[in-house]
Amino acid sequence: MTTELIVNVSPRETRAALLENGVLEELFVERSSRLGLTGNLYKGCVSRVLPGMQAAFIDIGLERTAFLHVSDIVQPADAEGAEQAPRTDSIRDLVNEGGDILVQVLKDPLGTKGARLTTFITIPSRFLVYMPFGHGVGVSARIENEEERTRLREVMQAFAAPGETGGYIVRTAAEGASREALHADRLFLLRLWEVLSGKARAAAPGTLVHEDLPLPLRLMRDLVGEGVDRVLIDNERTCERMREFAATFMPAVGPRVERYTGSRPVFDLHGIEEEIQRSLDRKVALKSGGYLIIDQTEALTTVDVNTGAYVGHRNLEETIYRTNLEAAVAIARQLRLRNLGGIIIIDFIDMEEEEHRRQVQQALEKALAKDHAKTHLSAVSPLGLVEMTRKRTRESLAHQLCAPCPACEGRGFVKTPETVCYEIFREVLRQAGQFDCQQLLVLAHQDVIERLLDEESAALGELEVLVGKPIRLQTESLYLQDQYDVVLM
Repeated sequence: MTTELIVNVSPRETRAALLENGVLEELFVERSSRLGLTGNLYKGCVSRVLPGMQAAFIDIGLERTAFLHVSDIVQPADAEGAEQAPRTDSIRDLVNEGGDILVQVLKDPLGTKGARLTTFITIPSRFLVYMPFGHGVGVSARIENEEERTRLREVMQAFAAPGETGGYIVRTAAEGASREALHADRLFLLRLWEVLSGKARAAAPGTLVHEDLPLPLRLMRDLVGEGVDRVLIDNERTCERMREFAATFMPAVGPRVERYTGSRPVFDLHGIEEEIQRSLDRKVALKSGGYLIIDQTEALTTVDVNTGAYVGHRNLEETIYRTNLEAAVAIARQLRLRNLGGIIIIDFIDMEEEEHRRQVQQALEKALAKDHAKTHLSAVSPLGLVEMTRKRTRESLAHQLCAPCPACEGRGFVKTPETVCYEIFREVLRQAGQFDCQQLLVLAHQDVIERLLDEESAALGELEVLVGKPIRLQTESLYLQDQYDVVLM
């Protein structure tokens, strides 16, 4: 399998696409007007404590106050050697209004919600994640070789000095890393935390203490490893920065970082622009002729699987089974590509055989295994639905690139011309009955006016007789389909 990272840089926006065998699997977008906040450290000020929610609102200098739950606050019992220390579930025992607190952004602001915070600080490097208030050594679950897991844990435990605080998570990229490389990463993180601690003490409340790397370097650190065959960048300055980063932290990757100099836009060359447009559609076509319908709402995301034009070759059960298998792989890809998070409900086509249901769920689990976001999949519900969750740390692709439709205000539908005509009839009766006038003027969308002059002309004539006044019609080109006015003249 060939894996490529394609980076497109424009004056105010940076986009990165992860391709596997030439197919877009994941898209990252960062705009200067709305930079991602996840991973940033802030010195916050407690603006409000809510005992009823066991949470607090923290002012970190953003437009909206951020949210800190009691479960995300470091307590004495969380420290190593303090297992017997008292633990409290009361937010009032941990923070006070007006007090200062060092916090890290766990989730970017989403919709109308402020950022989600934690005081369990984590500082990532290439191979390790340092937890200043944690303890012990954890190893990424994606490292499956048990011998390698044991080696990495023993190496990190051997580094620990007497009385040293803090814990570490060994990242997936550390698989096969030398003892010297791990030690260098560890020393870098300890020095960085020392600098950040001093900076935090001197900082004023509501200010940024530490900002995570920009998108291209963040992807180099988190995604680019032995599995990525090429990194292609269309901007000279960004390319140089990524080469410098690779030379410092990951020399083996350096030769794979290439500068794209072609005249054709790099995203067009790889068909990425077309794929981005398709990823904003509700309907996703499957190669067999079936299709998915994906609907994203505030509460959850639903995915409906349909056979469409696929009629199969043997029998109905086999047709449904094949469609569901293909859909399972496509759904996992769409979740990554669209960055859909939270609760996700998948409605596969009903299957009679238990073995088919089990294999479809296994196919979905296998396809989700390479997802960088944490997912949890439950068994098929009594209604035949697959329920799952996917960790949401940033806005979905649709929320990043789109805004609610001004015509329907995000509902997904508008009133028909027929409905608007009848609303106009009722408004005419209401206005004519309350006010004295010579005639009435109806201002509406062209489709509504045409219907009033055509299908509803007889009803309009009856209405004129009923109110005893002439009714004039006028098209307003700027009106939406369900927008109208009745003016007394």
